[in-house]
Amino acid sequence: MFRKTWMSLTVAVGLLLASPLAAMAQERGFDGGGMGSRAGLIGLGIGLGLGIAAFGCGMGQGKLAASAMESIGRNPNSTNQLFVPMIIGLAFVESLTLYSLVMSFFLLGKM
Repeated sequence: MFRKTWMSLTVAVGLLLASPLAAMAQERGFDGGGMGSRAGLIGLGIGLGLGIAAFGCGMGQGKLAASAMESIGRNPNSTNQLFVPMIIGLAFVESLTLYSLVMSFFLLGKM
């Protein structure tokens, strides 16, 4: 019962956060040079994009490190052979997060 309620609440909050109506609910004030609701949608896109990128990269880094540690646990002699590829993989995953951050700064310039 609790699990079903929790899942329904999570879906409802997710749909509310994904709705563009929240960005357009504010009355018209200073709109950044006549952009209207476009600035609000860009801001919403920046926030959601960074959140999704951080979540995905965090999951990827966790999976990569867990797999490397499991492999080292099974074969401790392979530590030297796994360390460098693991660090390179972590750098590639982190570069995707930084790419998302740079893209959000470009979008921020369009507001």
